[in-house]
Amino acid sequence: MRGKLSKTLIHLSLNCVPKQPQRTMASKPLSLESLQKLQKDYYADRKNELAQNVCTRFDPFEVAISRKRTSTALHVYNIKVESEAKPVTNQENSGRCWLFAALNVMRLPFMKKYGLEEFEFSQSYLFFWDKIERSHFWLNNIVSTAKQGESLDGRLVNFLLKDPINDGGQWDMIVNLVNKYGVVPKKCFPESFSSRKSLHMNAILKTKLREFAKELREKVAAKATDEEIRKTIDGQITCIYNIVATCLGTPPEKCTLEFYNKEKQYVKMGPVSPKQFYEEYVKPLYNVDDKVCLVSDPRESNPFGHLYTLQCLGNVVGGRETAYNNQPIETLIKAVVDSISGGEAVWFGCEVSKRFERENGLEDLDAHDYKLVFNTEVQVGLSKPDRLLYGDSCMTHAMVFTAVGTDENGVPVKFRVENSYSDKNYDKGYLLLTNAWFREFVFEVVVDKKFVSPEVLEVFKQEAVVLPAWDPMGTLACPLCGHH
Repeated sequence: MRGKLSKTLIHLSLNCVPKQPQRTMASKPLSLESLQKLQKDYYADRKNELAQNVCTRFDPFEVAISRKRTSTALHVYNIKVESEAKPVTNQENSGRCWLFAALNVMRLPFMKKYGLEEFEFSQSYLFFWDKIERSHFWLNNIVSTAKQGESLDGRLVNFLLKDPINDGGQWDMIVNLVNKYGVVPKKCFPESFSSRKSLHMNAILKTKLREFAKELREKVAAKATDEEIRKTIDGQITCIYNIVATCLGTPPEKCTLEFYNKEKQYVKMGPVSPKQFYEEYVKPLYNVDDKVCLVSDPRESNPFGHLYTLQCLGNVVGGRETAYNNQPIETLIKAVVDSISGGEAVWFGCEVSKRFERENGLEDLDAHDYKLVFNTEVQVGLSKPDRLLYGDSCMTHAMVFTAVGTDENGVPVKFRVENSYSDKNYDKGYLLLTNAWFREFVFEVVVDKKFVSPEVLEVFKQEAVVLPAWDPMGTLACPLCGHH
């Protein structure tokens, strides 16, 4: 009996050994001779030796900057919004660019209407509520995936657990927050250490959320009732609220704004609730529900003229879903130009770090000459759809268009961009972004629906095609803390 059992165990153990993937081609190791030839050929070109001398001492991105190109970039534009707001904002070491950009657009008509020379809405206020709502949304996704039978080591649950919460976001998530919680002046809810530098607060939240995910999945497995699960989530959100309130402070129930306008007249608004402040003073000037989000995803799998959304992407349970109206890049460019010509700045999302010359604030395909330094093209070797497919491109940052420069035929050549990295960099905090760069690295713009054709607006009536949670178009603006 023991012999038979031993053979059975051996047989089972052998079956449990993972099979090695079959080779489809004969792999050949690098030989020392081939490596020696590589080195000899490298030094045969003296330019390589010069490039090595420089790049071993300095940042290779900086070494590749084309002085010939950067010296010709002028921050002058012939079409612009009436005035640009002060101060230039600073998200510091956080990933709140999407909130900063939205509130930077929103403050322009507010400041004009009430004669304010300087003003900021509180970015921390929406940041606070996004942390609470996003955690609640995520926990409900954990329950939904568990009830659908998604395994713990499956791709979807693994994706959710990898990054339970971060600072980044999308336009429709802003709409959810503003409509539910309103907005407040920055003086009513100022910055804190963890709003400026959110890494450690997020680390605490991520650990707790993963702990809560285990609890919820075990309850689903044990056939707990929906009411029991809801009570569990309520208790978990109490814990999350306490952490966020401790780190960011508690949002005000009422807010009051007092100031002297440009004519030195005293003005007082409030006391009102944050939602009332938005609805009474801001919404008539900038209504988030009147804005539409257009994206340009050129992959063949996602045809233009269709509406898309992503699995598990959002921040408010029962809120507006994240919807992408996919259009050719020319449609996005036209919408931006029409909006700026109409006096309204534009929220947009892009991949900010590619071909970015930081000293002068230039986003341009010719800003770097990588081929001169490395004998090969970098960052634009793949087409835009291929960069999405092969993981080399996605949206990483949100900013604001405030002006456009056109040629003698009215064709847009360059755009002025308000960033949220303070006025200490670039052209007093502003960037220059060229038309060619726009076409390669801008993915999303938000404009008023009056600047969009009826045909494009019709797309929003479609039932959205659901993309997988890990699709690159679901990347959130500023998902990582810190400046790019």
